[in-house]
Amino acid sequence: MGNSVQYNYNVATLYKKTVHDMMQAQTSNGLVPEVAPEFVQFTYGDGMFRDSPEWGSSCILVPWYMYSWFGDKKVLQEAYDMMKKYIVYLQSKAKDNILYQGLGDWYDLGPQPPGVSQLTPPGVTASAIYYYDLTILSQIAGLLNNQRDGQYYRSLALTVKHAFNDKFFNQQTKQYATGSQTANAMAVYMQLVPDEYKEAVVDNIVKDLRQHNNSLSAGDIGYRYLLKVLDEAGKSNVIYDMNSRSDVPGYSYQLTKGATALTESWQALPNVSNNHFMLGHLKEWFYSGLAGISQDSNSVAYKNSIIAPQPVGNINHAEASFGSLYGLIKSSWFKTDSSFKLHVEIPVNTTTTMYLPAGEKSIVLMNGKPVDVKNVRKTSTGNYSTMNIKTGSGVYDFDVIN
Repeated sequence: MGNSVQYNYNVATLYKKTVHDMMQAQTSNGLVPEVAPEFVQFTYGDGMFRDSPEWGSSCILVPWYMYSWFGDKKVLQEAYDMMKKYIVYLQSKAKDNILYQGLGDWYDLGPQPPGVSQLTPPGVTASAIYYYDLTILSQIAGLLNNQRDGQYYRSLALTVKHAFNDKFFNQQTKQYATGSQTANAMAVYMQLVPDEYKEAVVDNIVKDLRQHNNSLSAGDIGYRYLLKVLDEAGKSNVIYDMNSRSDVPGYSYQLTKGATALTESWQALPNVSNNHFMLGHLKEWFYSGLAGISQDSNSVAYKNSIIAPQPVGNINHAEASFGSLYGLIKSSWFKTDSSFKLHVEIPVNTTTTMYLPAGEKSIVLMNGKPVDVKNVRKTSTGNYSTMNIKTGSGVYDFDVIN
């Protein structure tokens, strides 16, 4: 949920405290428990409520997010030993480089009452997170000038990647494991999918959603990655279709059941928590997809932002602002049948790349003046063409006339 929360709250101090809580909660053998501070040990259920890599990996991912969002390199240094010990622990639990312990895709939407993953078999989510941990930790090692560590983690990541694909990937069907939304989406997001099969796996995700009448099934772990894969593939229309209905379990369905807060189950079941901090991953898409505010993959602290609004469905207006370390980033757009208007505010000492929904024959104006096509790179993202424009700080108004 961190990526959704960071758009609305300044979580720098909270997350730093959380990192130190995990450091203190880590056991002598390297386990980072699912709850920190660990006032109570949840040891029932064969320990699955204490040892799930999808939760324990926060000891690596949260410091990395803090560096990415706020440029906090110190927290990487402070948490580095914890991260290394946790990887040693995961190695000790792996069987042929695959991890099987834990809750998996908690509360996914299957035929049975929700709980431990139903649609995605053991090993998929934990091993995908394990691989992701290693790729992130190799980058952290490089930032901290630990080149030998970095090489070691890159090598181990490659070994885990081969094991994951050997175990779960079906080259004939282009599916992972059972072909669940979570299994395929996490494989794509973590870059476990061989390049030549990525498009086919994404297509299978969309196909599964369409065949199930745009009904989601991913749980607490998988849903964020399902949204990210669809967003990054330019398929926000699919995200809109599966989140704008009330006849199947989802957000609107929860509202029809009388929910006034996020519920633990997609079905808003009365016998489980109905004020629960999970399944709120759509907030990230509201900002990064619908309004279009995100960060370049090579940027730190939003030094280089991206504005890429994705107008979908019958939504004709969206507006969002984000308080980055450099200042306020704002995106506001209006759409009609023949035009698209975008207002953008970019803070000083930063740059941005804007992707406008414009076709080959569109007329594009920036602050009332035609855009020089020599400075525009036309690309194709998902189901619509886009224009790519790089600018520095300032206030910009774009008009796209179709």
